Amino acid sequence: MAISIEKIESDLLKLPRQERAFLADRLLGSLDAEVFNDIEEAWIEEAERRYQEYKSGKRPGIASQVVFAEADLILK
Repeated sequence: MAISIEKIESDLLKLPRQERAFLADRLLGSLDAEVFNDIEEAWIEEAERRYQEYKSGKRPGIASQVVFAEADLILK
């Protein structure tokens, strides 16, 4: 009997944080470098698009204190 991806995900999300991080690192390490290049290229394009929006006034800046406070909340 095959185990569904949903069941695997559900079980893995119950693992302690450190074990999930270790597993995530192992899974990412199993991907081809080409996948990472595609992801990196997509993020560079997105960053450039957002920067151009910021420079043209279409996107407001965010104070670093706000960014770091939100990051702290997410990481806790």
